[in-house]
Amino acid sequence: MKYRHSYHAGNFADIHKHVTLLALLSVMKRKDKGFAYLETHAGRGLYDLSSPNEAAAAGALRFLGARYSAPELQAFAQLIADLRAEPRHAHSYPGSPLIAARELRAQDRAVFCELITVEARALEKALHSSAETRVEQGDGFDRLRAWLPPRERRGLIFIDPPYEETRHDPERVIETVHDALQRFQTGVFAVWYPIKDERETAVWTTAFSRSVARETLLSETWLYPRDSRVALNGSGMLIVNPPYLLAERMAEWLPELQARLDTGHTGGTRVRMVGG
Repeated sequence: MKYRHSYHAGNFADIHKHVTLLALLSVMKRKDKGFAYLETHAGRGLYDLSSPNEAAAAGALRFLGARYSAPELQAFAQLIADLRAEPRHAHSYPGSPLIAARELRAQDRAVFCELITVEARALEKALHSSAETRVEQGDGFDRLRAWLPPRERRGLIFIDPPYEETRHDPERVIETVHDALQRFQTGVFAVWYPIKDERETAVWTTAFSRSVARETLLSETWLYPRDSRVALNGSGMLIVNPPYLLAERMAEWLPELQARLDTGHTGGTRVRMVGG
């Protein structure tokens, strides 16, 4: 059975990565010139939480049950509210492709890649694809080579693999980003990763920063002790070539998000620059 994101859609890691994505898209839109949004592991784009599992109840539903002071958190809560106000979407949760598609302007372009055929077809249906939004069925790691450099010369690349193969996916992420930077040095690369074991996470993030050798923003939040035996202790993002002031803003909104989601008060957050 191939991995499907619907198994844990709307969990706390989704909230972390999607608020980050929305903030990045907002920064990219500060310039009038168009940009390319490229996603390597897109999923189906839209998820039904009418019967939420435990992970979604502790993630998306808990997130939506509060008010926030940080504009980034307010913006994501509003995006979900706007989606749920539409017909037949009262209990929907947006995946990263739908978030991007709703934010892109006429001068921007998106390419979404998804390996599983049925998921790719569901994504096409969710997006109502336009001329500047394309879904490709295939291996996103491999397809990234063909996409770079984008004709716009500006781009945000979102890499969110399943890490289904414990050793293989982390290695491919490092290799892929290293290679992609040779083709597109100025691109913004946003990589999600799970925090399951503190020692393995530290080794991998160090290896990533050494291989990439570019200014990289590390953003992590965890709800459980980082070395506990819970399946998913925390969520991490590595952002290569981070936009100006992104780190400062993230240091403001991430603790507010973590405080809302962490009812056990055993977690924390970390925002710092690595590499470069």
